[in-house]
Amino acid sequence: MEQVKYGQRLERERSTMTKMIRVYCRGRHGTKANLCDACQELLSYAFLRLEKCPFGERKPTCAKCPIHCYQPQRREQVKDIMRYAGPRMLLRHPIFAIRHYLDALVEAPEKPSRRVML
Repeated sequence: MEQVKYGQRLERERSTMTKMIRVYCRGRHGTKANLCDACQELLSYAFLRLEKCPFGERKPTCAKCPIHCYQPQRREQVKDIMRYAGPRMLLRHPIFAIRHYLDALVEAPEKPSRRVML
């Protein structure tokens, strides 16, 4: 499989999503070292969406994004994860939580020209 090269912003987004899903999976599913199958599948899906993001390095936070590229069911899963993990991130991963909060303050760029989402 081809290794995708990410810029700083997308790599931070990948790391934040990984940490949030780990916090959620440990707290809700009782996992220790690895994610459960469902959470691993969601994380893989999130990485695919990041890879296909038409904004690239200018990607806004999902809450501010004018393009909702997640399937409705997946979106609900991520919202549930963020509601659970968000407050806990301040204690477990404060730097990532603060950077995510600061990213959310940035206005979303205009919708890019039409690009096929897979």
